[in-house]
Amino acid sequence: MDKQMKELISKELEQFHCSILLDEVKDKVRKLKAYGVEDAEIVAAMNEEELFPQLIVTENYKIILADAQNSEVKMEPIVKAVYLLFLSHPEGIVLKCLPDYRKELTKIYLLLRPAGMTDRVEKSIIDVTNPTQNSINEKCARIRKMFSSLLPKSVARYYAISGKRGEPKKIDLVRANVIWKCKLPSSQGL
Repeated sequence: MDKQMKELISKELEQFHCSILLDEVKDKVRKLKAYGVEDAEIVAAMNEEELFPQLIVTENYKIILADAQNSEVKMEPIVKAVYLLFLSHPEGIVLKCLPDYRKELTKIYLLLRPAGMTDRVEKSIIDVTNPTQNSINEKCARIRKMFSSLLPKSVARYYAISGKRGEPKKIDLVRANVIWKCKLPSSQGL
């Protein structure tokens, strides 16, 4: 077989493989749409290289994304305390069990604001750990919005607190991507 014939067969074989791969992609896109993923999100995911910057919690409890800008994720203290609580529990937390984490959340808050507690803050902690209130969902929405403003939506969701109803809510970021430069109180030490 001459060289030109081999190249022709090789090209046809390559086109055949590409058509199979395209069929697989189309099938996956149909499945994503069936799950409710919007076209814009699918296109964005296909057009970007997903980079997962490391998340660094500094000695003074700043949350930094180790990206090109070393972006600080700025949150008000109660929201940051909620985020750090969930970040320190990779197994997740079932929201109906939040009252069990009230002391731990309080200790984390006091690390962020060593000046102490006010009545308003104490009420915020009680509200956020009360599963019958919507406070925890509001804090989770703020966290999701914050990360979505700094990262592509397809990446930001791994940094946010999420989970199905009745199941543990957690941060899905691979823990090898989290660098702790500080210590938090553990639930065992309470």
